[in-house]
Amino acid sequence: MLVSACLAGQPCRYDGRARPDDSIVEEVKAGRAIPACAEQLGGLPTPRAAAEIFGGDGHDVLDGEAKVLTIDGEDVTAPFVEGAQIVAGIAAEHGATHAVLQARSPSCGCGAVYDGTHTGQLMEGDGVVAALLKRQGLMITTVRGRSQHR
Repeated sequence: MLVSACLAGQPCRYDGRARPDDSIVEEVKAGRAIPACAEQLGGLPTPRAAAEIFGGDGHDVLDGEAKVLTIDGEDVTAPFVEGAQIVAGIAAEHGATHAVLQARSPSCGCGAVYDGTHTGQLMEGDGVVAALLKRQGLMITTVRGRSQHR
């Protein structure tokens, strides 16, 4: 199982904090889960400016039809896509069939992501990593229990 590194207690979120989930932390400690942060793996620093997908969701980003922009307007699409590809490679290397990801994130969100206006509004859709992992056939679950099947 692949998990968002912030849920495993690693301080890798955009604000430099973690968002540990006790059950995920235990799965990682027991060696049953692999933590990964696509944004860091894509080369972004921690902390970093908050980012949202503009013009669609993660599927649209992967298809070149949307961008990931920071609150300051910086285009960080390339590191988001690169990080997603690295995470997808990790999942494939370990034979993962399931991922537990951070809800609403422009990387990991599944079913709902922020709408690109930086106003806290949500829209239906997936983050970049969630979209790519779905394309690989993984089942995605968020910590809030919302499950999206292959």
